[in-house]
Amino acid sequence: MTIFEKPHSLVDIPLHYCPGCTHGIIHRLVAEVIDELGIEGTAVGIAPVGCAVMAYDYFACDMIEAAHGRAPAIATGVKRADPSHIVFTYQGDGDLASIGTAEIVHAAARNENITVIFINNAIYGMTGGQMAPTSLVGQVTQTSPYGRDPKLCGYPVRVCEMLSELEGPEYLARVTVNSVANVRKAKKAIKKAFQNQIDGKGFSLVEVLSACPTNWGMTPEKALEWIDTAMIPYYPLGVYKDRSAESEAKA
Repeated sequence: MTIFEKPHSLVDIPLHYCPGCTHGIIHRLVAEVIDELGIEGTAVGIAPVGCAVMAYDYFACDMIEAAHGRAPAIATGVKRADPSHIVFTYQGDGDLASIGTAEIVHAAARNENITVIFINNAIYGMTGGQMAPTSLVGQVTQTSPYGRDPKLCGYPVRVCEMLSELEGPEYLARVTVNSVANVRKAKKAIKKAFQNQIDGKGFSLVEVLSACPTNWGMTPEKALEWIDTAMIPYYPLGVYKDRSAESEAKA
């Protein structure tokens, strides 16, 4: 009896991510959900520009590479052209919360029936560790060697909180993958986000706090701890919007 095996929707090749990076865990969760929902044949993923730029090599479903930040626009076009597809974007914080801010805000406002997996590691990972819109106050990066100064750079962007002010989105949640318990919660949220699309409920976004040991200058173990001690206090975990649950509660 097989107890644990590679998801069919995840291609059996080595990942290019740095040691301790949690992109691999999140990839696996997305692939497991695709398998469990039986949607590999209809799923279309939109790959970002960033650390996950080669996501098209890892997922066995159809994939499209988007220009930097434009994944929600591409996903909107694919879904509207053929609503039978289950369309998801997989985007980092530099991609979604910086150059792609307009795209994600308006896709959410329109309640586009797509699923967004948003990876927040508080830094620009692929390009060498520059400060991102999500970098924390005081965080040292290549472009903030003395720590992020809010007087100069403003405050970190909280995407779930920002989008929750819109009427449109169906489901917004923030999770992390720095422990077994949190991995399980993350998978549950990702599965709900895909199921919402299958059910035609509209826009769902799952933000995943992710570790970047290389650019944080930490060991993998310390990076997982830093999510608890530094990231979660500023980016609290939880569900920020769930219109279906709210409707059921009112009923």
